[in-house]
Amino acid sequence: MDAADAVEEAWRSESPRLLGALLRITRDLDRAEDVAQEALAQALAQWPATGVPDNPAAWLMTTARRRAMDLFRAGERQQRAYAEVAAGVEETVEDSYDVDHVEDDVLRLMFLCCHPSLSDDTRTVLTLRMVAGLSSREIARAYLTSEATVATRISRAKRTLASARAALEEEPVGTERAERLASVMAVVYLLFNEGYAATAGEDWMRPALCAEAVRVAAILATVAPDEPEAHALLALLELQSSRLPARVDDAGEPVLLDDQDRTRWDTAAISRGYAALRLAVDLGGDGPYVVQAAIAVEHARAPSVAETDWVRIAALYARLARATNSVVIELNRAVALGMAYGAETGLRVVDELAAAPALAGYHLLPAVRGDLLARLGRDDEAAMEFVRAAELATNDRERTLLLGRADRLRGC
Repeated sequence: MDAADAVEEAWRSESPRLLGALLRITRDLDRAEDVAQEALAQALAQWPATGVPDNPAAWLMTTARRRAMDLFRAGERQQRAYAEVAAGVEETVEDSYDVDHVEDDVLRLMFLCCHPSLSDDTRTVLTLRMVAGLSSREIARAYLTSEATVATRISRAKRTLASARAALEEEPVGTERAERLASVMAVVYLLFNEGYAATAGEDWMRPALCAEAVRVAAILATVAPDEPEAHALLALLELQSSRLPARVDDAGEPVLLDDQDRTRWDTAAISRGYAALRLAVDLGGDGPYVVQAAIAVEHARAPSVAETDWVRIAALYARLARATNSVVIELNRAVALGMAYGAETGLRVVDELAAAPALAGYHLLPAVRGDLLARLGRDDEAAMEFVRAAELATNDRERTLLLGRADRLRGC
């Protein structure tokens, strides 16, 4: 692994811990990110010559803390603030990565990103940027919007938090804590989805992001033990992550659900998912994450695609669509309808969605349409849809997969 890849990997895996700890030290979100980015820049400059350190995350933390100290000295900050930073710098790297302490830092960072002074959309975007370490492009993909819009939201969010002096506040409690937890759950789900089907790059999946999302979901379920949706979110992510070993072949190429070897699915993750969903239902849960977890259960318990209860899945998607008013959910419902009642039924729903502004440029719309057309024997039309989907896709592996499907339909 070269230095650039090592820096990127360290940032992907450690950014929540790094930024959380720096926020605790600096009490300023913008400053925490600045010193973290400067540490990354220093790593890119030094590691090619000195080699990647044994503990890249600890190296980044130490460098960022020292940079924070330099900034306070250069700015001649108040003595109290200087003393707080100095005390933070004197902590050992091992202390800053203590498991309980790290969880506190990450949660504090997530709660800050979901501050009530921010809109719901802004909370999600900021958390994806600060906690998940996603780029503006990746966030834009998740939101079906532009990179410029995402960048603007992030800048405005930081200014809003600075004006509200949010970084100086204590951790929220009571009703405010519950409201922020709901926002955090939405963000964790988006984080998992980016790992499950990467927006861009050479890899179809980023399992490390999925693992981080599952870990944070477990933390949320622990700190909100009476919240059904927190347990349901954990159930959903455990059930979805159980498929990861079967979603790529030995060469890293995508393997679609129809072709997956279900004996490779992680039975331990499935069991944990079942248990978490049972707890959510026992608590009276019937929200969107409960419904999505119930859909995942139907896939997990089915021996094959053909033996899956697609009628129930279609009904669950209909319920979910009513609750969320999401066109992406409607697209998923079209897939289930096509499996339950025939491709023509699913195709009608897809064609109704074609004019939805939020799906303009969304590669899965033509991909789903291509699949339904292929099942109807309309191979030429299906091939054109797969080519169109490939043109819109930004992940290299997925683009290759779609073009391959088009070629096979054309007899190439």
